[in-house]
Amino acid sequence: MAATHTKHRADVDPDFFRAEEAGLRWLRDGGGPVVEVLDVGDDFIELQRLASARPGVDSAREFGMALARMHDSGAARFGSAPDGYDGKQYIGNRRLSSRTHSTWGEFYAAERVEPYLAPAIDAGFLGADDAEFTRRACAVIAAGTFDDGEPPARIHGDLWSGNVLWTPDGVVLIDPAAHGGHRETDLAMLDLFGCPHLDAVIAGYEAQHPLRSGWRQRIPLHQLHPLAVHAAGHGPSYGTALGRAARACVAAAGER
Repeated sequence: MAATHTKHRADVDPDFFRAEEAGLRWLRDGGGPVVEVLDVGDDFIELQRLASARPGVDSAREFGMALARMHDSGAARFGSAPDGYDGKQYIGNRRLSSRTHSTWGEFYAAERVEPYLAPAIDAGFLGADDAEFTRRACAVIAAGTFDDGEPPARIHGDLWSGNVLWTPDGVVLIDPAAHGGHRETDLAMLDLFGCPHLDAVIAGYEAQHPLRSGWRQRIPLHQLHPLAVHAAGHGPSYGTALGRAARACVAAAGER
């Protein structure tokens, strides 16, 4: 019998672990290298236990190629939940909107950045100036300034380095906040929290599906979401970083 890892919490909504299972299933259906779900219930999820290995360049490149294929498997709309799932969604312990939009800018501003500003302000982690610049950034994003015509990608949605596990068989992803989004958002989160061998990941990704010119300059744009989520509950340093990324977005919009 394969070794298992069970996560159990009695204090969560019945959708909490079911959302995780749905996200993992959807990403796997799209070719994503995700952990296998063995069982799920109202207060638990049982996963295959994974062995660990040192990060390697070859595994990183293969991961990048698999990530591109997963993104390319697509989603119905920006903000779409995993196919067949109509329950609540989460990123970490926070609710994640499932409202959908036909354009990325409207979706990203309204559903991935703005919902976390009031909690961050109430917590004392987002100052007035940084909040104002973030709202200005959301306005230019919602107006379509950065829309590029790319279709909704099937993204992990919470792709920080702690959700990228290095195993003897390659990278395996855990704990998604899976939805229809922009493929650069996953890459920007890998950059934000420091993925090992990120250059090799990007090289593999581009071998499968080249990124649009200027994607590195758009990293602050795609980091607004994770920074806003963290500013809502993890301290004022994230509010400061959110304001800095928002200022970069406003400046970039002015250059267009």
